[in-house]
Order: sequence, then C-alpha cells, then structure tokens
Amino acid sequence: LGGPDPLDYVSMYRNLGNPALNVPEHWHYVSFGLSDLYGDNRVHEFTGTDGPSGFGFELTFRLKRETGESAPPTWPAELMQGLARYVFQSENTFCSGDHVSWHSPLDNSESRIQHMLLTEDPQMQPVQTPFGVVTFLQIVGVCTEELHAAQQWNGQGILELLRTVPVAGGPWLITDMRRGETIFEIDPHLQERVDKGIETDGSNLSGVSAKCAWDDLSRPPEDDEDSRSICIGTQPRRLSGKDTEQIRETLRRGLEINSKPVLPPINTQRQNGLNHDRAPSRKDSLESESSAAIIPHELIRTRQLESVHLKFNQESGALIPLCLRGRLLHGRHFTYKSITGDTAITFVSTGVEGAFATEEHPYAAHGPWLQILLTEEFVERMLEDLEDLNSSEEFKLPKEYSWPEKKLKVSILPDAVFDNPLH
Repeated sequence: LGGPDPLDYVSMYRNLGNPALNVPEHWHYVSFGLSDLYGDNRVHEFTGTDGPSGFGFELTFRLKRETGESAPPTWPAELMQGLARYVFQSENTFCSGDHVSWHSPLDNSESRIQHMLLTEDPQMQPVQTPFGVVTFLQIVGVCTEELHAAQQWNGQGILELLRTVPVAGGPWLITDMRRGETIFEIDPHLQERVDKGIETDGSNLSGVSAKCAWDDLSRPPEDDEDSRSICIGTQPRRLSGKDTEQIRETLRRGLEINSKPVLPPINTQRQNGLNHDRAPSRKDSLESESSAAIIPHELIRTRQLESVHLKFNQESGALIPLCLRGRLLHGRHFTYKSITGDTAITFVSTGVEGAFATEEHPYAAHGPWLQILLTEEFVERMLEDLEDLNSSEEFKLPKEYSWPEKKLKVSILPDAVFDNPLH
C-alpha cells in the first residue's frame, strides 16, 4: 500500500507461522520510509553508517489470518501510516515497551482491542544499511485492561505475559481482533503476577503527555511576573529550550528502571538529543514545536510557591494514583507534559536528587514548569482521598480534592476546559 510520500508505504505478506511453536498463520505488515531509503538528505538527514537510519526504526504488525481470507485487510496499513505521520510531524520516536492509547477498536469494529504496545519484531532483527541501523518495532493490539496494567507496571512485563497466552498473542505476539477476553480473564493468576510486579518494581512510566494545567494560588492573577501555566483567559508562557531538554531527560531517566532517580540540573547540556547516539536534528519524546526559547532561560528565576491548584482532565487525573503509588512510593518522579499549553508538572519524591522543589519549599516553579515534592506520608493520605479515581465508573465533572493544611488543590475538569482555554 503506497502513497506520494515515503512514510506512506507498507508492505503486506502472508506468513505461514510456525506450527512447532504454535504460531498460527497470519498477515505480516512492514512499513518503510521511517528509516532512510535514499541517503541523500531528501527525506532524512544522513548522519553516517554507524548511527540510526532516519528515525532508526520501521513499524511492523502481525494480524491473525481468518479462515478463507485470501487477501490481507488494509486497515493495519492505514493504522501504521497514521503512526508514521505522527512520527514525521512531531519527530517523536517510539521504543520497545512504549504504549499508544488509542481509545478505539483498531479496525473500527466492536473489538476490545483498542490500544497498542510496541516491542521488537520476533523475526526481523536489526539491519545495518548503507545509511545507518534500522530496528523493527512490532505493534501489538491490547485491551484497555492490559494497557492499564502496562502503565501501572511496565510494557515489557505485559508483553511477556501476552507471549504466554496463545490466544492473546503467543510467542510472536499476533493480534487477534476477535479476542473477547483479556489475559486476566483467560488466566486470573496473571493479575497476581502484575500486582506483585507493581509492588516490587513500581511503574516505569515516568511521564505522559496530558491535558493539564496549574495555578499559583499564592500570587494575584494580575501579577505580570507570574509564570503560571494555562490560566483561563491568559496566554501561557512557553518552556524554554533548556527546560524542555531537562524534562525530556527526566523522562528518559525515569524509563531506565535500574537508574538512580535523579533530576538533572537546570544547566545540563544535552548532547545530540535525548539518546547520545541520535542525530542532533531529531527531537525526542516530549519536545513540541512550540517549545521555542522565547524567554531567555537565564532570566527565569526559580520561585517557591505557597499554594498551588492542579488541573487535569479525567483521563490524566486517572493516572494520579499510578503516579503516587507506582512512582513516588518507589522513590521516583512523574511528569505531566501539557499537550494544550507549553507547560509541565513534575511530581518528585524525597528520594529524587536534583529537584528544585524541596521539603522546606515543596512547590517550586521554573517558568511554566512546576515541581511538587510529596513526602511518603502525604502520598499515602492522597491515595486514600483519591481512591475513587481508580474506579472505572464515570463521575460528574468538575470534581475537586483539597488538602488545606498543605495548600494543595486538585481539580478534574472536562476536556473542553483545556481544548478552549480562552473561553
């Protein structure tokens, strides 16, 4: 399936599987164009043979072949094209273990398979090309419950469980859009393994792009020195380039499970992007087009705040318990990066080094980047008070939580508040 641009190409193959491994026949889809096909700077900047080719990866997908099906369905190719366009437009890249919250059946049917995890393709090994190295990331369709488990624990752990359940993927992680049960319904013992993993490891999800905002309640709204984020009726200041680099580095460090929880200092200099072997022209997972340094970084002072008001939409708010239980109680940090305004909120525990929020001044802001330091005792209390956020039932919005003695308020607001910040 092809189009006018390199990112529009997806090859489709009939794969006979492997009966000895209990791998069924399936359709195998492979993109090409995310990697460098030409080496002449036509689409990707050529950076040499030793580095990544283009974005450094191509996408694959394995779909179970239905009985009597003579041609592969085209919807997986269209899905892959959508993901590829996102990569090209945002220059954000994917890695093994990542998840994509899709919130809709991947094939536009009534299927429970509504989200995606990413992992290495089991057959296609990394390839050294004349224009750099290419790895192959396979898309794996999952149910909502499996996505949530991946968020609360880690994507690789859930992928390993999927491999043990033939109807849910098996060793080659083949997506069956007709699967009507989650792996936890198929084998209830798997939930115990996830719960134990969460308790032992915490979550390796160190941040998300989200609909969020914050207000400094200790400062009059008319104070033009205020560096708050989205405030209804005001235009938010933007994160400087150095702030954005630090936030990206924060998230990268959070994804390294065995790394010591450290926030890099404000003046950290980034070498060639987030990963040091990546081409300088490529941005990383949380940098947006609007993150221009329109305010000189050196002129923004770090401010200690007395009282703050955090605002999230319902989907983002539902991740607060994960942030608290899966990250902060394990001595880590968690960042919300706004997708509707150029701002960020980072929660840190007392075990995180390098944060500008401290136990003495737990709320601190550097421009529109807010850090909140929470003690373990307060985290436990918040988890009790926010227990209803774990419920799958819808609740009436807006919903507010307040801890007056801590001078902290959290609001869960409708999406429209963030979609139309000037109204």
